[in-house]
Amino acid sequence: MANYKSTPLYGGALIADLPATFADVSVIRQVPDNQEVYIDKDGFTSIIFDITERVGGPGSSPEIDGRALTTHLEDVVGDETDGIKVWNTTPTLFSRLDEDIPAYTLIATNMPPKDPKGKSGDATTTDFTAFIITLVRLEREKTDLLITINVPHIHGEYDDEDIDLELGKNGKLIGDAVDYAAKIWETFKVKDWGLFNEV
Repeated sequence: MANYKSTPLYGGALIADLPATFADVSVIRQVPDNQEVYIDKDGFTSIIFDITERVGGPGSSPEIDGRALTTHLEDVVGDETDGIKVWNTTPTLFSRLDEDIPAYTLIATNMPPKDPKGKSGDATTTDFTAFIITLVRLEREKTDLLITINVPHIHGEYDDEDIDLELGKNGKLIGDAVDYAAKIWETFKVKDWGLFNEV
């Protein structure tokens, strides 16, 4: 069970509990103003908070918000959409946000493109990356808040026998990431709504 610490984000305008082993990437390198990036000091998983312009038309419904979630997923994976597979999408409830603020979470995986020479299996090969993406739709603020947990599965760093996503076997890395997401849903709070006017 991970230890968590209450972590101020965007200068304290937002707050959430993040795993204690995760470090603020902005200490090491420049991060865009609209992002907060944390990476596991003991692994490869990262958590990214991203304040973006709201996608799609006015109003909220599973269809409108689902299209927005797909758009954001495509932005996250970039040009490598061929290997993407969405395993599930669910409405998400944040304990410390108004219930009328829609939020959704999807779990997806992305297989890297095959090396044309057929090489694979060296120590730095990413077999696949899992994403847990939560989208919070802040219509009044004309903002989408994206919380992305990236879980690279690097050859030799995980037990592939523990993973069969078709059968619902997520393995330890994805299981841990689901726990991190659940803790964020429980503890995330907006302390200064003015943040969304500034970014």
